[in-house]
Amino acid sequence: MVEPTLAQVRALVDELWPEEYAEAWDSVGLTAGDPTARVTSVLLAVDPVDDVIAEAEETGADLLVTHHPLLLRGITSVAADTLKGGQLTRLLRAGIAHIAAHTNADSQLGGVSDALIETLGVPVEGPLVQTAGAPDGVGIGRWGDREPTTVRALAETLAKVLPATVTGVRIAGDPDAEVRRVAVCGGAGDGLFDSVREVGADVYITSDLRHHPATEARDTAHRGAGLPHLIDISHWAAESLWLDRAAELLGEVAAQRGWNLRVRVSTRRTDAWTLRIAQED
Repeated sequence: MVEPTLAQVRALVDELWPEEYAEAWDSVGLTAGDPTARVTSVLLAVDPVDDVIAEAEETGADLLVTHHPLLLRGITSVAADTLKGGQLTRLLRAGIAHIAAHTNADSQLGGVSDALIETLGVPVEGPLVQTAGAPDGVGIGRWGDREPTTVRALAETLAKVLPATVTGVRIAGDPDAEVRRVAVCGGAGDGLFDSVREVGADVYITSDLRHHPATEARDTAHRGAGLPHLIDISHWAAESLWLDRAAELLGEVAAQRGWNLRVRVSTRRTDAWTLRIAQED
């Protein structure tokens, strides 16, 4: 078995989730690391937070691959006493490289939104927004039709298949309404309501639904057929569904190439919320 270089592993990650599929505003690919260094252990996670970096150190990872970028917004310093500078310093001192596969993993076939919609037994018809210049089907969000069910039943299924979080699963609309066409967007998707309505979705499942976009979407629904109903789920939980299939795919291709590469999924819970106080009606 051969120990691949970081450059080789980076090329494989780009082959599986092409950087060219990322949104223009995104920051994906190699953030830190020596392309000539050898890589034998990879840790996959949603977020490049302190606890995940500590796990990478504890497990002896040479490479941390996260869905969310480490450096998405501009910074003016990488000093070790700043948040991002401290995280980069810690990674470099430990000899751990970092790669982000964000909207390129969202857009790619078999990506984040595919993992989410397939847990609901919905065959994918296409993306909500096709990625310009990419093959058909590559894009942000997914939609498809399934046997009739209810909003409540879909929400209950999500509550079972997603990792448990404090915020749980929320519904806006009629829980008992019958639905057939389902649209999803793994991660924050409240900017896609026009596309959701364009495909005629009965229900839209996404994360981080803010007050104004959600209420405006429901008011728009009231003026038409009452659609779409909304299901809001944890951002971290929704995207964590992709990690196992990403690790399996990365490991399989590495093995086919004769690489000695161990791939594991983070066990850290990086959902931000830790407690919810229930209120009486």
